[in-house]
Amino acid sequence: MRTDLHGPLSAYAARLHATAGDRHHVASPLGAWLLLAVGATTAAGPDLAAEAGAAEAEAAANGATAELARALGTDLPSAAEIARTLLDAPHPLVGAATALWHRPGQGDGGPVAWRAALPSTTEVGVLPDQAGLDAWAREHTLGLIETFPLRVRPDVVLALASALATRVSWATPFDVADARALGAGSPWASQLRRTLRSPSQGHRCAIVSTARAGDVIVHAAPAQTTDGAGLVVLSVAAAPRVPPAEVLAVAYDLSAGAADGTQPAGSRSLFDLPLGATPLWTLSEERVRTRARDGREERHHAVLPSWSARSEHDLTAPTLGFQAAAATLATAMALPVERFEARQTAVARFDRYGFEAAAVTGMFGLTSLPPEGVARTAELRFGHPYAVVAVATDTRTDGVTGPWHGLPVFSAWVTEPEEAPEA
Repeated sequence: MRTDLHGPLSAYAARLHATAGDRHHVASPLGAWLLLAVGATTAAGPDLAAEAGAAEAEAAANGATAELARALGTDLPSAAEIARTLLDAPHPLVGAATALWHRPGQGDGGPVAWRAALPSTTEVGVLPDQAGLDAWAREHTLGLIETFPLRVRPDVVLALASALATRVSWATPFDVADARALGAGSPWASQLRRTLRSPSQGHRCAIVSTARAGDVIVHAAPAQTTDGAGLVVLSVAAAPRVPPAEVLAVAYDLSAGAADGTQPAGSRSLFDLPLGATPLWTLSEERVRTRARDGREERHHAVLPSWSARSEHDLTAPTLGFQAAAATLATAMALPVERFEARQTAVARFDRYGFEAAAVTGMFGLTSLPPEGVARTAELRFGHPYAVVAVATDTRTDGVTGPWHGLPVFSAWVTEPEEAPEA
């Protein structure tokens, strides 16, 4: 089943990339959107309003849940269903994972409908320590991201996380070309020695006329498929004067048809363009033998550089929806959430032989720490002879207490201590 997510995700991507501006960066708007959608399941779950109480349900509907729906670009039940569909039917080439953790004794005593509404693959449990969060990030990003984007502290009462990762090889690798092929006007032509050139077959190229950015150039590199599933990496460039936000928006528009391998809408015939050089292409003509029906054959190839990026994104802007997600979860889980943090770490590499990328998105719900007081700590020292009794426990799975329960099995009087081993 194809999800109806392209429109909402394109709008969300525009807002997320706007926070990064025109600096070199990589992000996963889908990773952030999925995290919000998992949070939406807790508000769209069965009988949640009845369990939370009429007053709380009404407040959530008029407040945080409405903001969350605006950020997601769709109603919460639809977003929740999309999240369940994507996460419960994993893609062979794109690993996806989500998790919802809470402090012990907090979040497990309130309404329970939110648990049943979560995607079945979402990990739920006690909030790990920092080492555990970092290990989760590594495990679910093919080792591409070593640390979780947020640092756990005593005031964290809940954590919501998503991870996406892929590592693919091109179905047909790139060729290598002199970097001067990028054009005399390219600042990269003098910085690099070699660049990538699309192979004669297997990749797709086009010049496309768009309303938002004028003429753009498009290159699509397909990865090797697995069980009928694939990945296509689309590169789109416009004239240098076009703002990055407009080029990214066009790329999202064109991505809708990239998976089907169709010619992009608005593709221009090379015979409708003047010969010569522009900042985006050089068009030449030669006499050839061709079987083209009208004797006019069109050929495309692309030159583009290898690249890599690592980015950290602060996701606390109100338009990104994490404040609403934190409030929604706090209501569903009956947690005293007062503040929130949200960040994403993303990495990617594009080279001659393939593409790899990963993103971890994390959100913490925070509460006030208890007021300061006085604590006494006693260290109990068994520094002279003492008694030891080993007592059996015998609580059966059916709840019946067995005959061994509470029975001392071994006992000792310790007078000869031994050296503790170094390891």
